[in-house]
Amino acid sequence: MGAAYFYHLTQQPLEAALPKLLEASLSRGWKVAVRGRNPRYLDWLDQKLWLVPEEGFLPHGLAGGENDALQPVLLTTEAQAANGAACLMSVEGAEVTADEVGTLERVCILFDGGDPAALERARGQWRALTAAGCGAQYWSDESGGWVKKAER
Repeated sequence: MGAAYFYHLTQQPLEAALPKLLEASLSRGWKVAVRGRNPRYLDWLDQKLWLVPEEGFLPHGLAGGENDALQPVLLTTEAQAANGAACLMSVEGAEVTADEVGTLERVCILFDGGDPAALERARGQWRALTAAGCGAQYWSDESGGWVKKAER
């Protein structure tokens, strides 16, 4: 059974934090689905991901292409990622279910600490997932690096 990792972004924007987390997941051999709520936002994020890392390449694609199943990282709004992801990263407050936490290797929920609505949404997800019996960890980058602040 996996766990939900909540990443509270206070010192860096999503487009800076996400590539590092994606690289860590890919280094474990996991395919990743990045789930958002708005296709335009995912288009924007896709463009940002092509710019990093400067010294390497972060293979990814937007859902809807003919090679979705082959993508190591697939940006999608769909509940089922066509790439058979072992790790789900939720952005924009995209829905995550307890079943997903239970079946995937890892679920990451990234949220903007400067957005009150995003904070409230993440708190609601924490309550719902832990009430359903899912393991959860809360990480913050307030000190400049990721520090685990809570675990259930």
